[in-house]
Amino acid sequence: MLYTGKGDGGTTKTFGPDQQRISKASELPEALGTLDELNSYVGLCKIRATHAEGAYVMIGKKKYTTSRILRDVQETLFIVQAEVAGAPKKVGKAKVTQIELIINTIEKIIPPIVSFSIAGGTELSALLDIARTLSRRAERRVVGIHEHGLRKLGDNTRAYLNRLSSLLFALARLANHTSGIQEENPTYR
Repeated sequence: MLYTGKGDGGTTKTFGPDQQRISKASELPEALGTLDELNSYVGLCKIRATHAEGAYVMIGKKKYTTSRILRDVQETLFIVQAEVAGAPKKVGKAKVTQIELIINTIEKIIPPIVSFSIAGGTELSALLDIARTLSRRAERRVVGIHEHGLRKLGDNTRAYLNRLSSLLFALARLANHTSGIQEENPTYR
């Protein structure tokens, strides 16, 4: 059932041993909602990436398409959401190492950054840039609940969220690069 028909008075129940009723406007539901929003948007990027499969990286003999990388991101975001909600789930060090390896591999393929760039180029790149900004917001919300003592979150969870925006930026640049699209830089005029 998708609803109870009773209403909740603008509150939600937390997960875990405390199971408190808290306002939906408080920091914890805000962090969870922002992570959910990010995960949904990454799903849109994943679908769009299936139509632009020229963007991939080789790590060893294994091919990682953008859509596969984004699917893995979605799985990890569910772990982050569970941890933030209070479930006994944690992002492992291997997830952080993997995302760093992908970023490093992409950086060897694309031209070096010389200036800020204007979002866009290909549709996929533009969508990934939006996902990047959502990722940064999600990171700020999650760090906030950690710093305010609402949840003690693992170092790997915080590191993963920090690297995720870099991954999404790298994938956006890769999408443009593999499509032969030159990055545009602001003129500040």
